[in-house]
Amino acid sequence: MPPLPRHRQPGDGWVECACGQRHWGLFGAAGLLLAGHDPRASGPSDAPEGARATHVVLQHRATWSHHGGTWGIPGGARAPHESAVDAALRESGEEAGIAPASVRVLETSVLDHGTWSYTTVLAEVAPGARVDPRPTDAESLDVRWVALDDVARLPLLPAFGAAWPVLRRRLVGTPRPDGHRARD
Repeated sequence: MPPLPRHRQPGDGWVECACGQRHWGLFGAAGLLLAGHDPRASGPSDAPEGARATHVVLQHRATWSHHGGTWGIPGGARAPHESAVDAALRESGEEAGIAPASVRVLETSVLDHGTWSYTTVLAEVAPGARVDPRPTDAESLDVRWVALDDVARLPLLPAFGAAWPVLRRRLVGTPRPDGHRARD
């Protein structure tokens, strides 16, 4: 299926990076790694504060896109003067129908190449919110909750695949006696 017309953002475009590769996003890029609990639950997120995540939202990239057919997180190019968090929330809304109000940001992880950077925004479903991700544009073949243990079994976007072990540790963290998570 050919791509549908898409509104271009001012930050859309390729950057010839100092690392020798081309990257999408004239002002860098960002994506949302949203964690949650069993998505089959019938109501809003009611997991106890500090409970460990069991699933993350992943996007199956359209075959016509860069690294098409792989799985990664919803994300894309940052607009000028747009924060990485704002870009990740905007892109996840555009690509996966995730409302910013349903997300609680935990932290960010930045891959900085000097001339270009990618920020992964690690987040969880906000208390009382429910997230039912779905493809909302032509960039996605599928968007869904994936169990943490199943992520590495998917054909992952190469950069996301390389980062996944560290991102998973940072996202899940180590439980502490007070119920909160300690992160690396």
